[in-house]
Amino acid sequence: MEELYKENILDHNTHPHNKRVIVGGHAEAKARNVSCGDSATLQIVFDEQGYAIDVAFQGDGCAVSQAGISMLTDKIKGMHRDAIKLLSPGDMYTMLGVAISHSRVNCALLGYEALQNILKTA
Repeated sequence: MEELYKENILDHNTHPHNKRVIVGGHAEAKARNVSCGDSATLQIVFDEQGYAIDVAFQGDGCAVSQAGISMLTDKIKGMHRDAIKLLSPGDMYTMLGVAISHSRVNCALLGYEALQNILKTA
């Protein structure tokens, strides 16, 4: 089963979902993994009721970080801000579906870090 999840990570890395730029009217935050140089910018458009109606990202890095943020954008699109605030690092690990070594934790949580930065300001 873990092999299936590895394939999913590779697929999200090769064909990331929502990797683009949203122009205007969005919340935006950046995250960077200083230990390896991975980076991400997450953008979310919230409607008046607090739902994430559009989500996008830009970034560079390893397969784990880029697949993780791609999966995160899929997950939060359509969610209410209050539900998004309830997401945890464990949700990121579940989405990735493989055991994350200590040296890859910051890669796996890059998108989550950017999301937390948005929630602090948006």
